[in-house]
Amino acid sequence: MGHRFKVWAPKAETLGVTIDNTIHPMQQTVGGWWQADVEGARADTDYAFVIDRSEPAVPDPRSASQPQGVHGPSRVLDHASFQWTEAQWQAAPLPSAIIYELHIGTFTPEGTFDAAQQHLAYLKDLGVTHVELMPVNAFPGNHGWGYDGVDLFAPHEPYGGPEALKRLVNACHEHGLAVLLDVVYNHLGPSGNYLGKFAPYFTHLHNTPWGDAVNLEDAGSHEVRRFFCDNALMWLRDYHFDGLRLDAVHAYMDRSAIHFMEQLSKEVRALEAETSHRYVVIAESDLNDPRLVTAPEAGGYGMDAQWSDDFHHALVTVLTGDRSGYYSDFGTIADLAKSLKSVFVYDGIYASHRDRIHGRPVEGLPAWRFLGYAQDHDQIGNRAKGERLNHLTSESRTKIAAALVFTAPFVPMLFQGEEWAASTPFQYFTDHEDKELGRLVSEGRKKEFAAFGWTPDEIPDPQDEQTFLRSKLNWQEISEPAHAQMLDWYKQLIALRKSHPELTSGSLEEINVEYSETEKWLLLHRKDLQIIVNLGGKELKREIKGAQMLLASDPAISFAQTTLSLPPDSIAILKTAK
Repeated sequence: MGHRFKVWAPKAETLGVTIDNTIHPMQQTVGGWWQADVEGARADTDYAFVIDRSEPAVPDPRSASQPQGVHGPSRVLDHASFQWTEAQWQAAPLPSAIIYELHIGTFTPEGTFDAAQQHLAYLKDLGVTHVELMPVNAFPGNHGWGYDGVDLFAPHEPYGGPEALKRLVNACHEHGLAVLLDVVYNHLGPSGNYLGKFAPYFTHLHNTPWGDAVNLEDAGSHEVRRFFCDNALMWLRDYHFDGLRLDAVHAYMDRSAIHFMEQLSKEVRALEAETSHRYVVIAESDLNDPRLVTAPEAGGYGMDAQWSDDFHHALVTVLTGDRSGYYSDFGTIADLAKSLKSVFVYDGIYASHRDRIHGRPVEGLPAWRFLGYAQDHDQIGNRAKGERLNHLTSESRTKIAAALVFTAPFVPMLFQGEEWAASTPFQYFTDHEDKELGRLVSEGRKKEFAAFGWTPDEIPDPQDEQTFLRSKLNWQEISEPAHAQMLDWYKQLIALRKSHPELTSGSLEEINVEYSETEKWLLLHRKDLQIIVNLGGKELKREIKGAQMLLASDPAISFAQTTLSLPPDSIAILKTAK
């Protein structure tokens, strides 16, 4: 018995695979591929590649396991050895989804896949249908956000490695929870990135914030695209994920006739036919381009859904008054109303912060093609101190944000701890073993926020372990009265959404929004439901006939006969008789 080692390395003149200090020569085959059959190699065998007889040996670009970190040897993994117990599992359809984004390292004190299982029953009781994991492939150091990953096929060992990740996915399915994975195909981290030694994974044709762009259109791009597509299919097939979230697809530099996203969506659909399992692919995009979620037959890329930052920005700026950076393009009730009705605020109009025309109108698409949220890892973690929404505004306005997320026409998403107004921040943290790289990251973070008026001492150091530790959730908070009250509000909102089909219909044609910029109120109509928000400084009175109160954020809200009275910073949800 043995194992066949294969690697795409057209740049190499000679190649060997080293196992137990013995180098086994590899033979070049067609298309720049090399291979070697090694007797005695099997699952759990550690190995690395020696390129042109140079040392040190480097990991396999498609390594399935990196037990000694991103610079150590790779390990052969037998995916078939894991015993799955969720054979009949199928995820809830996307239109009815409620997504919960979490970061494995800060979700629990232990920060591992196995520890995360302790809270699956809690998530199920909350009403969550889909758990979305921030990137879990191998990255340098013990802790980080995961967006500087380098071994895309290998689950991060400090989280527990491959088998523990499978146990978590299996346990999620046993609790009735679908699992999505955040994957990063627009760049790789700088430390432990050995791909360029093997092949043209990157191209000088495009410059990006991370250097040379991932090669999706230059010479050799057919194999680079195969690399990323195979990675996506591996997570779905071998780890039983129910879908993927593609990070920052606007950074894909691809002018090919068949865009990478279109290719990926078609291959995912082919895997569905093979496995009889439904998958979703969700894109994060800064383009405001509905073609991402339009079917390929209609000229689109075939993604199932995309994040909708315009709704987030419109909502948060109205609630907090923050107009810094890209928030300067938002801040009116009209912006919030437009995002609820039309998805994109910037749908082909001039954006002053960008100083150009931005976006394209959403036409003929259901609203469940878009995710709506008041908080996510980026919008919290990219702030100087990682402040959550409940740190930036009042409890009453935080409740309004939650109510609008769950009554908006989009697929709702929340970020870990949001539901109980967690006191812990979510800050930007790294653990680069390369001290010079770590220094540059720390200094860069300080310079970035110095431009916004922050003094360097106020900016948490990403390389300081305390920055990571203070970002961990404190689960004891959920039993404290103020946090328990917010948690109960979220549970009520989720139950309301699940019990009223008009909230999950996704029909933008049925959305009607009224508002007053001067009096600061907004009224959202969802068929028989009316969601009324008062952000003004005085009591709001409205006449509403033949209705019943379903939910109210403030006990001071009254509905007597036909008159609804809302105090400042409150929201009420009513159902009118047919």
